[in-house]
Amino acid sequence: MADTVVPLIVDDLPSDLRRPVLVVAFAGWNDAAESATNAARFLCRTWPTRRVAVIQPEEFYHFGLTRPEVRFRKDSRIVREVHWPTTDFFLSEEPSLGRDVIVGVGIEPHLKWQTFCGHILELADRARVSLVITLGALLADVPHTRPIRLSGVASDPELGRRFQTTPTRYEGPTGILGILNDACRRKNLSVVSLWASVPHYVSEVSNPHAVLALVRRVLDFLEWQADLSELTEGAAEFDRQLALIISQKQEVAKYIQELERRDAETDTPESAADELPSAGDLIREMEQFLRQQKPGEGSGGTGERRG
Repeated sequence: MADTVVPLIVDDLPSDLRRPVLVVAFAGWNDAAESATNAARFLCRTWPTRRVAVIQPEEFYHFGLTRPEVRFRKDSRIVREVHWPTTDFFLSEEPSLGRDVIVGVGIEPHLKWQTFCGHILELADRARVSLVITLGALLADVPHTRPIRLSGVASDPELGRRFQTTPTRYEGPTGILGILNDACRRKNLSVVSLWASVPHYVSEVSNPHAVLALVRRVLDFLEWQADLSELTEGAAEFDRQLALIISQKQEVAKYIQELERRDAETDTPESAADELPSAGDLIREMEQFLRQQKPGEGSGGTGERRG
C-alpha cells in the first residue's frame, strides 16, 4: 500500500520571525512572459535564502498536463532523479532587512484550488505572516516603448497607496492568485496583488522590464536597495533586439506607432483594439529573432529554476 503523501511539509521554520512578508508567484495563466515567477526568483537571489516549506503536487496537478521531469543528479552524469512540480517556499532572515521575507514559487495547480490555498494560509499562520504579496503578469495591447504599467488590488486603501497600485476594473475568469487573494481577505490577512502589463507581441520570452517593475515595487516597500544591474542590462539588450527588428520591418514599426498612439489616448475605449492591424506576423518575427539569441540573453538571467 502506498504511503500517504502529506501535502504541506514545513521544515526548519523559526517561531520568532520578524513581521514576515509572504511573496508568491505561479507559472501559467498568471505569468505572462514568465515575469512574475522570474521576479520571485530574483528576490530569492537578492538575499541569502533557504527552503523552509513545500507543497507536494500529488493532489493538485494533472501530470499529463504538467509532467514531472527526469534530470541527472548534480553530482552524477549517470544517476537520474525525478523532479516533481512542487511549490517551494524560501525564507530570508537577512539582518539588514526590516522584516523577514518568505518567497513562494510554483506552477498554477489544476485541481482543488481552495484546498491548495488553504495550505498556503496554514504556512502563513504558522510563520505569523503579516502581509501577503501576490505577483502576476498579463498580456495587454501596450507598446514595449512605454514604461511597464502595474495594476493591482489591495485589501485596504492604505496598503494600496503604499504599493501605488492602479485599481483594476476587471471582472471575469480568474487564476490561482485570485483565489488566494480572496482566501487571504476572508481570513483578515492583509494582501496586495501586483500585476505587470506585458506587450502581447513579445509574450514567449522573458520580459526583463516587467520583472524589473515588479521587483522594484516589492523592494521599495521593503526599503531595500538591491543591485538591479542584471535586470537593467537585460532590459537594455531586450530593447536593442526589438529596435533592430523594427528598423528592418516597416509594418512592425507602424504597428508599434499605432499602439503608442492608443496608449497616449487614455480615453480610448477598449473595443478600439479591434481596429489595430494584425500582430500575427510581428509576433512570429520577434519570437523567432529572440529565440535565436544566446540562452539567457535579454532576459536578465532570470530564467533560473529553483527547487
